[in-house]
Amino acid sequence: MCRFLAWAGAKRYLDELVLNQEQSLVIQSRNALIGKTPINADGFGLAWCSERETPCFYKDTNPAWSDANLKQLTHHTRSHLFLAHVRASTGTATSRNNCHPFGVGKWSFMHNGQAGGHDRIRQELDGMIPPDLYSHRLGATESEAIFLIAHGEGLDIDPIGAMERAVQRVEDLSRRRGTMPYLRFAACWSDGDRLFAARYASDRFAPSLHYKACKDGFIISSEPLDANSGEWTEIPANTAIETRGGALTSHAFEPKAPHHRAEVA
Repeated sequence: MCRFLAWAGAKRYLDELVLNQEQSLVIQSRNALIGKTPINADGFGLAWCSERETPCFYKDTNPAWSDANLKQLTHHTRSHLFLAHVRASTGTATSRNNCHPFGVGKWSFMHNGQAGGHDRIRQELDGMIPPDLYSHRLGATESEAIFLIAHGEGLDIDPIGAMERAVQRVEDLSRRRGTMPYLRFAACWSDGDRLFAARYASDRFAPSLHYKACKDGFIISSEPLDANSGEWTEIPANTAIETRGGALTSHAFEPKAPHHRAEVA
């Protein structure tokens, strides 16, 4: 699996969260305390927003703890909204194109989870990506595919619903052609203004996801960044959150794949 964090609020230096925390993201890359894999060394990535219309990305295949450029860049870069991710591959190659976050236009996206039997369903998964978006399919992960499928489902006008429908389609494909667990999904995505996150699984093992309300913004993270666990809120499974300005709202996130609905009926 993977670990990630995001910030939305007042401008702050990236290293304040990526490096300078008791359980910072870089520390999580070599010693995650929650999740299946304590080591997340298959690359890392950043996306941050500025006055430009689109976010800036920095990715590499090095372990996050060994990249001197990451230390320099995060120490000197401030942003009101940024995403950061350390990767533990579930099967696809360690390459820059497979590192999160992924981006299209103003949107950025990162994911922790898996679609069961990805090697069996990959061709059909690619077929779900709209033709006009396929040029953005640079890597081979199901994460990137989910992001592009969500674009086709109307991400610009319905950010949570579009992601819910994309997850539904991928879960249904995994149920039909893949293997268990059909889908595990914790993700964070942004249009540069709003920050969204969701937690879901087709079984009872949804990947971990938390948030913390600060006086000047919100942190979303795979696991708490410090020992003050009382200041962190675990996002329940089947839930999405949205930050806008100084407010955070919660929404239901309950993909119901057609195959799954038939079983329930």
